[in-house]
Amino acid sequence: MTNTAPPTQGKTPAGDPGPRKGGPDARPGLYMGRPFGVPVYVSPSWFLVALLVTVMFEGQVNGVIDRPLSYLVAFAYAVLLYGSVFVHELSHAVTARVLGLPVRSVTLHILGGETSIEREAATPGREFLIAFAGPLVNLVLAGLGLLAHAVLPLPDVALLLIDALTFANLLVGVFNLLPGLPLDGGRLVRAAVWKATGHSRSGAIVAGWIGRAVAVACLIAGAYLATYRTGGTGGIGWLALLWSALVASFIWVGATQAIRAERFRDRVPLLSARRLARRATLVTADTPLAEAIRRAHADQAGALVIADHDGNPQALVSEKAVTATPEHRRPWITVGELSRGLEPDLALPADLAGEDLITALRRNPASEYLLTEPDGRVYGVLAVTDVDRAFAGV
Repeated sequence: MTNTAPPTQGKTPAGDPGPRKGGPDARPGLYMGRPFGVPVYVSPSWFLVALLVTVMFEGQVNGVIDRPLSYLVAFAYAVLLYGSVFVHELSHAVTARVLGLPVRSVTLHILGGETSIEREAATPGREFLIAFAGPLVNLVLAGLGLLAHAVLPLPDVALLLIDALTFANLLVGVFNLLPGLPLDGGRLVRAAVWKATGHSRSGAIVAGWIGRAVAVACLIAGAYLATYRTGGTGGIGWLALLWSALVASFIWVGATQAIRAERFRDRVPLLSARRLARRATLVTADTPLAEAIRRAHADQAGALVIADHDGNPQALVSEKAVTATPEHRRPWITVGELSRGLEPDLALPADLAGEDLITALRRNPASEYLLTEPDGRVYGVLAVTDVDRAFAGV
């Protein structure tokens, strides 16, 4: 499955807008390397799945080879299974890079994997190619497995592993082609509707609603396996129900996020740094906090900016730190103690709007930004809480 930002393209077993918590360098798991220049991470949740797969598959292996070696073979299958998921995700990433899109990372996790792509494809054709690359690789691997089973003289253990991997790749490939977001098939639907209507938004909305229907279908299928196929008592059936509920919730959340992302996108052009800015009061670093607040109230300002004696801005006073300071201590604390120096990315042009504004906020996540006029004068302060409030109800 892929995940673009914004919005969020391909995850396996199937495929936020705004500033991201933790910053751009936040790691989603254990770092494993950079094949083809793409950072690869493994979430700690993978180890839980690997253990579960090992235990479940060991029963089949034990019919071919004795314990404890059967556990080693079963664990090898778990690793190979996620190897197939890894190749699936890497195919998304490589295709995206070939088409000129920067790839943030590939992450393997409890439900398979996710490829995070920095931005969307510019055309429906490129969207189709990136989305289809993952399932295609799985179907090719399944075909190679069938061919190996038919023509190669293999020992029983190798044959068991190949058959299991063939089935797994076929399942992952077909499942990812289900026509709803966030699955790769949903990306294909989005590309098709985009091509037909000329609007990517229409494709995303259609694929998102289909994704919700797919989520419901997965839950119903799990309930059927748990009750009708096992009479409500089989452990495998109830495990299928639990797993299908997990997958269904994952798909439902992904589809809902895709729909919300389009509503977000509708509001992005309406964003204006000037419109959202708070008036700022300039104070020197040695000004007591109580006095700075009094001046801000007199100016009807909503932010404090530390400036030198010539009026040149030097730092931003944290609203969170001000709020957290008890009133009785405010006369004894200077605003300089509650400030953050002005890094280059924290000073933004006041004329920023739309996607340019969102990109600037993502570049260096912070709680406040200084807005300046073209001549360098302070216009005001942009608080991220005000940006978030502009999207309330999305």
